[in-house]
Amino acid sequence: MATEFIKGIELSRRFCQEIVKPILDSEFLGLKYSSALIGWGSEVLGYDTEISRDHHWGPRLLILLNEEDFVELKEKISQKLSEKLPYEFMGYSTNFSNAKEHGVRSAEKIISGPVNHMIEFFTIKSLWLMRLGFDPYQEILNHDWLSFPQQRLLALTSGEVYFDGLGELEEVRNKFHYYPNEVWLYLLASQWTKIAQEQAFVGRTGDVGDELGSRVGASRLVREIMKLCFLMEKKYYPYTKWFGTAFENLNIAPVLSPILSRVFLATSWKEREKYLSEAYKVIAIAHNLLKITKPLSTEVSLYHERPYLVISADEFVKAIITEIKEESLKKLPVIGSIDQFVDSTDVLDEPLLCRKLKTVYENP
Repeated sequence: MATEFIKGIELSRRFCQEIVKPILDSEFLGLKYSSALIGWGSEVLGYDTEISRDHHWGPRLLILLNEEDFVELKEKISQKLSEKLPYEFMGYSTNFSNAKEHGVRSAEKIISGPVNHMIEFFTIKSLWLMRLGFDPYQEILNHDWLSFPQQRLLALTSGEVYFDGLGELEEVRNKFHYYPNEVWLYLLASQWTKIAQEQAFVGRTGDVGDELGSRVGASRLVREIMKLCFLMEKKYYPYTKWFGTAFENLNIAPVLSPILSRVFLATSWKEREKYLSEAYKVIAIAHNLLKITKPLSTEVSLYHERPYLVISADEFVKAIITEIKEESLKKLPVIGSIDQFVDSTDVLDEPLLCRKLKTVYENP
């Protein structure tokens, strides 16, 4: 009989509280540590399902130590856990394969010998360096914020801290909870810019009989509208696999999702344009509700002298930029963060590459 599915965040919480913590407390008396499930994995976002169990899922944890204990005790603690852990917890193997391609590990049941567990050890600093390429104890400058991929910020601030014996982990996570207000305004302006740049193309391509091009343009606009909604609700968005799932949890989704779905179902550019126009009105109203600028028009109109319906997105950009006070941000080209001008998994999933792109913001 298959083991009943339990969400990974709950499985690991119970694993920590019922198994791991008692071992650490008895074998390493007085040890200061924090335990959590953060940083990566569908279960960290709460989106894991039964199919998630095929790899890198199960009773797992991160144990965070101070710098001294990390050097002196990491291997000893790992070895003791290998000796003391049960072979199963709640029907799930605590033993895992060695890392395969891309570091993937899978549960492997055993009945004897040491447990090859998936309890990983870090300092707070080393975890942030690995996931963001950034020392979390440093001041976070505007250029730093702009070089952090949202999917990684989300993973570090989601999940759950089960025990914070170091007394620092939650404090550090709170530093990265969301963008400072001035950076947020700059990102909003940049996202409206992306809509302004392409919204007329849905009609223009369709007008010359390029229905495929019109569909591609519409799909790009739908994604940019969705990203704008995450920004307006001050939520980081995840990578593509969970992008739509996360969008459905936004407050605006019940109104906007049906409209965006109709954009994809439309069979002509005129119909596509109609539903996009409805979506523009919804996001314009949502912008005005933020009260960060004077109220702006929520109506669509013709694109200059051409017969294509658009929202006055450029007016939203101008109005938002006016509200930015920091000169360092006002002087930047309105390209936004790395997520807004890079669309490469290989870049967004590599912190050191992202950090190198900080040069885009230097000496504008």
